[in-house]
Amino acid sequence: MMADQFPWLTAIVLFPLLASFLIPVIPDKDGKLIRWYALGVGIADFALMCYTFWQHYDPSDASFQIVENFAWMPQLGLNWSVAVDGISVPLVLLAGFVTTLSMFSAWQVDRRPRLFYFLMLVLYSAQVGVFVAKDLMLFFIMWEVELVPVYLLVSIWGGQRRRYAATKFILYTAAASIFILVAALAMGLYGGGNMSFDLTTLALKDYPLGLQLLLYAGLFIAFGVKLAIFPLHTWLPDAHGEASSPVSMILAGVLLKMGGYGLIRLNMELLPDAHVYFAPVLAVLGVVNIIYGALNSFAQTNMKRRLAFSSISHMGFVLLGLASFTDLGMNGAMLQMISHGLIASVLFFLAGVTYDRTRTMVMKDMGGIGQAMPIVFALFTIGAMASLALPGMSGFVGELSVFVGLTTSDVYSSIFCTVTVFLAAVGVILTPIYLLSMLRQVFYGNDAALICDINNAGLENQEDEGTACFGTDCLLPTQAVYSDARPREVFIAACFIVLIIGIGFYPKLAMQMYDAKTVAVNTHVRQSYTIISQSNPRIYADGFLIPKIAEPDINSVLATLK
Repeated sequence: MMADQFPWLTAIVLFPLLASFLIPVIPDKDGKLIRWYALGVGIADFALMCYTFWQHYDPSDASFQIVENFAWMPQLGLNWSVAVDGISVPLVLLAGFVTTLSMFSAWQVDRRPRLFYFLMLVLYSAQVGVFVAKDLMLFFIMWEVELVPVYLLVSIWGGQRRRYAATKFILYTAAASIFILVAALAMGLYGGGNMSFDLTTLALKDYPLGLQLLLYAGLFIAFGVKLAIFPLHTWLPDAHGEASSPVSMILAGVLLKMGGYGLIRLNMELLPDAHVYFAPVLAVLGVVNIIYGALNSFAQTNMKRRLAFSSISHMGFVLLGLASFTDLGMNGAMLQMISHGLIASVLFFLAGVTYDRTRTMVMKDMGGIGQAMPIVFALFTIGAMASLALPGMSGFVGELSVFVGLTTSDVYSSIFCTVTVFLAAVGVILTPIYLLSMLRQVFYGNDAALICDINNAGLENQEDEGTACFGTDCLLPTQAVYSDARPREVFIAACFIVLIIGIGFYPKLAMQMYDAKTVAVNTHVRQSYTIISQSNPRIYADGFLIPKIAEPDINSVLATLK
């Protein structure tokens, strides 16, 4: 049938890229037509995603689906090979959703609008390309293409230190990408024969344990930079602190998730034996991320830097879930990526809305704007409640799944699980403190922020009790410089909030897309763990990490080997 022959995924990836090349020739003087065009392209591509996955994706099938292969450079073993499964589908939808709304949030960009929207559409294509690439070399190419638009978007439309932040971003991420290229070449060339970078072919190869450990370590560095794992995280606060709000939405909502996606797709699926050895390292680094990110958030006076360190903290739960060896932990890690993508995007968007009014990101200088902007205050509060994992929000379900998954893991000792969960819980306790503190400083103000010289403010009614103070500026509410959220801004925030609450009350809305796949990945990793434990029962070293082998796992694995 025509529906089966049409290259749906190729169209989804290339449509924004091809559409971006028309921007230079669109007749437009003030940029209004350009932004409508870019938004239309984003909506059309997102609609195409929804239609394709609704019609041609089966969530109960854990294998690759909608597979499209086209010879590209057969002499080098390079092919345009794209496909989706339970890991990639929700992240493709997340990328389309967040990027489209980020372009809508950039409605007031009037500096080089052609270049801005051109870069946004190129970034749109590259992000989707990373998540659907079935060829490892194509994955690397898309990964590299994505870096260029982000660098330019930060360096041109960023803050005062934008060039420093953009340079730091490109140096960290580009240098780390070298490990992906080396790993791709090593896996493609291993075993002789025809060189292939197809993920299905690579998964069938029997790599020696030493090579697996080296490849895993290199890929972990590459994806650790993108996921902002301590100590590879330092580019993120600088990038967020200087990037414009639409770019920050993509950075936090989509780009961080590429790191988690890479860990599942390459490290766990292709190198399961090495994952058995590295899993405790992931768990420890996950705890470090949670506590380190939360503590550093307290020290930030810049709102966006505080939210950036909050993202670092929340990514720790992804690591804990991937290290849990349980289906529930894996599900929690995926849900945490989806949930954080939505929550972080709306928070950075609202931070941009606040900046548009106050022209500052220093929280103490905002001083009580909640009185003049009650709608922004309400939306920001909902986003903060979701970030601190309030029950009924998506963040609660994701973090709870990770906690229960790690607690019920039969791989680690009870001491290790108890200590890990306890320390992670400390980070959970710290999260509401720094988020509520941020809300208090921004929307309620403090003594320092409320001091202002009304006599020199140039107001007609200087004694009016309704005078609102914003840092060093005093304005009457009737003068409406600090206007509340506009309909466009309310719509953008509501799009995120509806999904956040919807997933919070009905987690199956997201879990049904990937449950079969995460169970398959976890089963694959547990099989490797069970086999390795037979010959090395004290694999996690002496002391507190003595593994316990579940009897059903032993019998099922031994039965498949006979």
